[in-house]
Amino acid sequence: MTGQKIDGIVVSASVKERVKSAVKELAENGIIPCLATVLVGDDPASATYVRNKQKACADVGITTKDHKLPSEFSQKEMNSLVNLLNNDDSVHGILVQLPLPGQLDEFTTTSRISPLKDVDGLTPHNIGLLTTGRGILKPCTPSGIMELFEYYKIPLEGKNVTIINRSNLVGKPLYNMMLEKNATVTTCHSKTRNLKEYCLNSDIIVTAIGNRQKFILTEDMVKEGAVVIDVGTARLDGKLVGDVDYENVIKKASYVTPVPGGVGPMTIAMLLKNTVTAASISKEFVQSS
Repeated sequence: MTGQKIDGIVVSASVKERVKSAVKELAENGIIPCLATVLVGDDPASATYVRNKQKACADVGITTKDHKLPSEFSQKEMNSLVNLLNNDDSVHGILVQLPLPGQLDEFTTTSRISPLKDVDGLTPHNIGLLTTGRGILKPCTPSGIMELFEYYKIPLEGKNVTIINRSNLVGKPLYNMMLEKNATVTTCHSKTRNLKEYCLNSDIIVTAIGNRQKFILTEDMVKEGAVVIDVGTARLDGKLVGDVDYENVIKKASYVTPVPGGVGPMTIAMLLKNTVTAASISKEFVQSS
C-alpha cells in the first residue's frame, strides 16, 4: 500500500479562511485584532520566523506591533515591556520569539504575559487549563496537529499513540490534547528503552526530535497502516528534512506529513486563530465590564 500525504498547506489555508471571516466580524464590532511581536537580538532564524508571522497576520487582516530589541536587553526591561503590552487594550496577543538570549529567563518572561493575550499558550495559567481539559489558548504546534487529524477525519478515540518528544512546546501539551480525545498516549524521549517496540505498537506516531544525526524514524519502526506526524526539522545536505524517512515510510503508513509542507504551516495558522480568539475574549470582557 501507499499512504496519503497530509497536506499542511491546504489545511492551513482552510484555517486562514476561517480566521479572515472572524477578523471581518470583529471589525464590524469595532475590534481590529492585533498581535504584538517581541524579538530580542539579531538571530537570523528568529528574525525570519517573526517576519513570516507578521506577513501571515497581514494576509488575514490582523495588525501587528513590532518590537525589535537589542541583544543586551535586560530582564527588568523585558518585564516592563510585557507589562506595557498587557495593559495596552489595542493589543490582543503577545508573542515573544524564543529562544531568548542568556540573560533573559524564558519562564519568567512568558509567565508575565497576560493569560488572555498568551497566543503561544505557554503561561502557567493556560497550561493548567489545558491539563484540565478547559484550555482556550493552546500551544500552536500541537493545536495544528489536532487540526490535521480533524481535517482528514483521522479518529483518535481508543488509538495507541506514541509521542517522541516531551517538550513544553510540543510533547507535553499534545499528550493532554490527545488524551482529551480518548487516545491511549505514551510519551517517549532520549532515555526511553526499546523505542522501536513502542512505535510498532502504535496506531499513530508523532515525532519531534529535529536531529537527523541522532534519530530517523524508518519504515521498520512503523506498523502497517499507522499514521505518522513529523514535527522535526533539520538541514541535511542543504535541504530541510524531518525525522521521518518519508519516501519509504509512506509506502507502509496510511497517512504521513511531509517536511516541509506538513505541520510547519499549521503552527502559524493556529497562531492566527489564537490571536483572533484572544481578540474575541477581549470583546467579551469589554461587554461584561
